[in-house]
Amino acid sequence: VLVISCPCALGLATPTAIMVGCGRGAANGILIKSAEALEQACTIDTVVMDKTGTVTQGHPEVTELKRADGAEGLGQAELLHLAYALEHKSEHPLASAIVAYAEKAGASHGAEVKDFSQVPGGLSATVDGCGVFAGNGQLMHDRGISLGTSKAFADEVSDEGKTPLFFAVDGKLAAVIVIADVLKPTSKAAVARLRAMGVHTLLLTGDAMRTAASVARQVGVDEVVAGVLPDQKERKVFELQKAGHSVAMVGDGINDAPALARADVGIAIGAGTDVAIGSADIVLMHSDPADVATAMELSRATLRKIKTGLFWALFYNVLCIPVAAGAFAPLGITINPMIGAAAMGFSSVFVVLNALLLRTWKPREAQSVTDMSAPGASATDNAGSTTIKQEEAISHKTLNVEGMMCAHCVSHVTEALEEVRGVKNVHVDLDQGKAELDAGLLVKDAALLKAVKDAGYKATVA
Repeated sequence: VLVISCPCALGLATPTAIMVGCGRGAANGILIKSAEALEQACTIDTVVMDKTGTVTQGHPEVTELKRADGAEGLGQAELLHLAYALEHKSEHPLASAIVAYAEKAGASHGAEVKDFSQVPGGLSATVDGCGVFAGNGQLMHDRGISLGTSKAFADEVSDEGKTPLFFAVDGKLAAVIVIADVLKPTSKAAVARLRAMGVHTLLLTGDAMRTAASVARQVGVDEVVAGVLPDQKERKVFELQKAGHSVAMVGDGINDAPALARADVGIAIGAGTDVAIGSADIVLMHSDPADVATAMELSRATLRKIKTGLFWALFYNVLCIPVAAGAFAPLGITINPMIGAAAMGFSSVFVVLNALLLRTWKPREAQSVTDMSAPGASATDNAGSTTIKQEEAISHKTLNVEGMMCAHCVSHVTEALEEVRGVKNVHVDLDQGKAELDAGLLVKDAALLKAVKDAGYKATVA
């Protein structure tokens, strides 16, 4: 009995599978810092993602500098000189983009900068005696700086997925600097894989709602929360946990560190800051958002191996111990001590071999998804603390389509509109020259008109 009931198998089931699982993660560019992180990852039901550097490339570039109406006394060269001096002291990716743009334009760091500080929503300092602010619209509002006609321009570029950065000098808006960041090529596939696994996805960013909504529309996340500060990111993660969700936070910057530490599993992008990496439980060395789903798949595969090993060890002991103890001797069922010793060894070997099968594990291929929009998607603007669910904001739209001549044309227009994310129930009437459809919150009229135009027809909104 003592020989056959050796608990080696029970002791080997969990650590062996964890060891092999961590090894497979490292082989796929996923650094798992602890066994707890690997085990916890399989329970995640909500993934919160930062935008800049996580969903996007993290290498923003200035695409335009538009002077404000109240900046008649400041030339572009002087504006860039002040902007360069202010942003040069910041490590934020948007600041780096402005510094690079100013350097290309010939700006140099010769200004006197005093009282530099990072304030909620941006930066402030005194540059050559001028009070300078750079940041989002909320910062300008808090400082009592009117945006004037620049507000409409900022909304327009935000709808294109770009980030407008307001630049004020001595209490007056001087310019709007437009910055664009390209999506990572695997971001769509990453979100698709997470959704296929039944995971709720949420984009959490400090950008304006319009910019965030545009990015969300492209990658297909379920929910957007915009205009948040670092401490508000942590608070959002805490609120999700308080609601009973198991949350993973994916980020790359210093401002993501509190949320990474708060989450059940913090996942840092390998190309991110040391602070973010230090706060995380898992590091994605390839900086690929698709590896978030890979880490969760690996965690689930590891847990299955642990359960299989424990089940075998339990089954073996329940079956063999009574036999070795002679419980079935009256029936003539006995076991030789040598066979008992061999069975004990076989049990341990089986558990180890079962765990080693994880060495053959490979991540699933990214799924091809034609409609990335989520039926229940929602958008949240932190400034107004409002949440609008897309399923509650479906609108019926009618387009007048010119140039359709036959059923083949109807098919072309129908297919073009159905390919627009968030569009459903498309009906095209050839005789009336109209297209009727249902569109979600994030679907813009311009996207519908462009789809019809690309198909070779002209359309207007009825």
